[in-house]
Amino acid sequence: MSEVKESADDSARSAVVIGGGLAGITAALALADAGVRVTLLEGRPRLGGLAFSFQRGDLTVDNGQHVYLRCCTAYRWFLDRIDAASLAPLQDRLDVPVLDAEAAPGRRLGRIGRDALPVPLHLARSLATYPHLSLAERAKVGRAALALKGLDLTDPSLDTQNFGDWLAGHGQSRRAIEALWDLVGVATLNAVAGDCSLALAAMVFKTGLLSDPGAADIGWARVPLGELHDTLARKALDSAGVRTEIRTRVTSVSPYENGRWSVQVPGERIDADAVVLAVPQREAHDLLPQGALDAPERLLDIGTAPILNVHVVYDRTVLTAPFFAALGSPVQWVFDRTEASGLREGQYLALSQSAAQDEIDEPVSALRERYLPELERLLPGARGAEVKDFFVTRERTATFAPDPGVGRLRPGARTKAPGLYLAGAWTATGWPATMESAVRSGVGAADAALGALGRSRDHLLGLFEEAA
Repeated sequence: MSEVKESADDSARSAVVIGGGLAGITAALALADAGVRVTLLEGRPRLGGLAFSFQRGDLTVDNGQHVYLRCCTAYRWFLDRIDAASLAPLQDRLDVPVLDAEAAPGRRLGRIGRDALPVPLHLARSLATYPHLSLAERAKVGRAALALKGLDLTDPSLDTQNFGDWLAGHGQSRRAIEALWDLVGVATLNAVAGDCSLALAAMVFKTGLLSDPGAADIGWARVPLGELHDTLARKALDSAGVRTEIRTRVTSVSPYENGRWSVQVPGERIDADAVVLAVPQREAHDLLPQGALDAPERLLDIGTAPILNVHVVYDRTVLTAPFFAALGSPVQWVFDRTEASGLREGQYLALSQSAAQDEIDEPVSALRERYLPELERLLPGARGAEVKDFFVTRERTATFAPDPGVGRLRPGARTKAPGLYLAGAWTATGWPATMESAVRSGVGAADAALGALGRSRDHLLGLFEEAA
């Protein structure tokens, strides 16, 4: 067994970050930027966590479609930090085509968009002309939005309430919830309104739609996610002096009596002044030393929610928009991934199906029988097109479940063990399980560690005020 021991003097402060997803990469970069000697350990053969790519023949396939919003200040900082902002641009202005498969001809297409007006007037024209709700429903949506804007996100009682019940209590019909609130909420929260904490839902809608006119403008990668979260992230880590080890599974984390830490991997022990656990909650529970949290079993009470992605390659173009959302169909959101995947002929569509508890284990044949006719119903151009490939990717534990009460289960960055910190989208960032939450958690863990190590946090100040 080899042993790596870092100097204990203040000029050579060291840290080990366990987990190479967005939270871990962020923490490693933020620590290294402050002069800390960082080792990043990842058990998979790549970085990026659950936002990654793989090869399928000549296609480069993302495991799932990931988007972010203009209000995602931490993830936007992350893109800048790894020199990738130009590869995942934002819309100039929010514009979401919404197709209703059951609507009469001429009323199938609606749009959710914004104008360059102050909040909440920026959404007024879009709501007034949205064809998928009645005039009365649209008026009630506006009143509910104003009530949502007035909620105090620091009120702990919001976490115990159900968003669906709150919407019903504020005059929202089943149709309004389906055609508007869940259209946005399922994609961002990975749960329908009736299964979601009011605190998390209010945070999403207040921040994304009711804080700034441009807050909900959508951005997404025009290249494979692996190019961002693995290739460019690894380049940034290397440039920052981070030692990055993939295919390296941590077996134990334990404190020394002198306040330093020992991280054990097969064949090696790494000593450090600080450790950041940036792994899923169950893995964090298994690695936490005794006494690090008052109630570590709470981590096991944080539920998980699946996301299913359906991938279809056609022999021709069947969709002219970059993406759309669907109503009156099991289809939720559809994205054109042709150019990003490297496909040279035909068109490649990716269907992102959140809150997929009922479908996550269904065989590919059953999913094919369900979704190909639905795409033909939504997209007339698909009716005569040949399907060249059809496959699915499944993330059974894609996110933590945003159940009512989950807020009290999510720990902060600091533990009771000095020098040990937690990061991950599941920690107490105030956000649901998104790329934004992951990056915010990495910022928070690095900030706490740097404070304890006596290192400057000036490079985080502007970001931390907004993102932690």
